Amino acid sequence: MGIKVEFNPDLALRNITEFKNGNRKIEECIPENLEVEKVYEFLKSGQRVFYLSDSEFWGNGQIPLCETNGKEELSRPLASIKILEATHFLDKGEVWTKGKYKVIEVFDENDPKINFEACKRI
Repeated sequence: MGIKVEFNPDLALRNITEFKNGNRKIEECIPENLEVEKVYEFLKSGQRVFYLSDSEFWGNGQIPLCETNGKEELSRPLASIKILEATHFLDKGEVWTKGKYKVIEVFDENDPKINFEACKRI
């Protein structure tokens, strides 16, 4: 028996309509209006490990914020964020990961510019 851990090179959250329809908590969803420099809370099921760093080599710890529909299908990056903290906890016998992220830059979804190459911010 092992410990199930998922390593995430990005933060994938649900569309805000999932919260409005009562299917998800607000922290599981992308805010309607992402603001640069603002800090938001996130919540993910399972024990997740995120990249935390200030290394210039990897873009000063910036990772993509993407939208997911839950089938490991992700949108293009919507923003560049920095995970500030991540904590694992138990709720009714289930493992969850919660934390905070700061928005560094919001991307124009109509702009074809590539903002990340693998995990590296460009």
